[in-house]
Amino acid sequence: MKARFGLVWSLALVTMGGLPAPSIDSESSTQKMTDPGTHPIMLVIHGGAGAIRPGRLSPNYEAAIRKTMAQALEAGYTVLKRGGSSVDAVETVLTILEDSPLFNAGRGAVATTRGTHELDASIMDGRTLSAGAVAGVQRVKNPIRLARAVMEKSPHVLLIGEGAEQFTQRVGIELVDPSYFEVPKPKERSETKSPADSTQVVQEAKRLHRDRLTLGTVGAVALDQWGNLAAGTSTGGIPKKWPGRVGDSPIIGAGTYADNLGCAVSATGHGEYFIRLAVAHDIDTMVKYQGLSVEESARRALEKVARLGGEGGVIVLDREGHFAMVFNTPGMFRGYIGPDGRPVVRLYREVEEGQPHASASSHEKETSQH
Repeated sequence: MKARFGLVWSLALVTMGGLPAPSIDSESSTQKMTDPGTHPIMLVIHGGAGAIRPGRLSPNYEAAIRKTMAQALEAGYTVLKRGGSSVDAVETVLTILEDSPLFNAGRGAVATTRGTHELDASIMDGRTLSAGAVAGVQRVKNPIRLARAVMEKSPHVLLIGEGAEQFTQRVGIELVDPSYFEVPKPKERSETKSPADSTQVVQEAKRLHRDRLTLGTVGAVALDQWGNLAAGTSTGGIPKKWPGRVGDSPIIGAGTYADNLGCAVSATGHGEYFIRLAVAHDIDTMVKYQGLSVEESARRALEKVARLGGEGGVIVLDREGHFAMVFNTPGMFRGYIGPDGRPVVRLYREVEEGQPHASASSHEKETSQH
């Protein structure tokens, strides 16, 4: 299989009231299939967008982010390589990211104005258009698992709060004490051996999320060997949110969408804007009905977000393995892994990372255009 991965940077100047909107950065592939009877497995993930620039993150935190995202990519790839479904891969990836305290999802979720933690997640199967989501759960260790249970073991799409937590008793989803989501105390520092789990790194992650320098939402889109797409997103919301606030992550069509006839999408950013514009569904519609590429569709959708004053990013994947990672913030934690099994993780705008011409594999060439 021959493939070509292209990295494209452009300055999208969208004006509103005379003020320029944030520039939009993106990465995309133009992978082609030579055998129409097979589908290339592909997995793309994000760990949140925000004011992520070189030098802003400590070396330990940056290394921990890269390591955890690479582990998640490799785990998802293993699922797909062994014949698992795209839904299986998405759940596997997001469970790993939820278990990490480095992201604003699961264990690393930010607190509300009351000091509580309210978590949201959703998942969608592009083959059947089945979807499941949960919102405002406070004791669910892995909201993405509960979201999948809602999709597969209930007649509903979205369960919230106490009702969602009661549903865990029927489906065997693990509950934890609310203290599980709290920042570890300094005295615990000597008890941890891995830099990725150290108190200093975790506290840095919490500070970045609290100050909204990183949004921290996690997401994944996957393509399995049968050509089926899936998407999932998980978040702790925005810091100091009003109790009961729900963003785009558990809203099908806003923060998550998957359709084999179009594409799979997971978003991160200012959720209110993504809800108002139904961003994930908007991207799918442009791919499906207008015949636009995943990158162009993502760009147009984010330009709409920017016009309203919002920021964020999306990852998009179609059934042929074409993908795009597009954002209008200084950076976005993101990565992908394709048929070659080599995980690629990036944090900043690629030109700032100093490797715009890195080789993806012996069969895939990665280029940049300015």
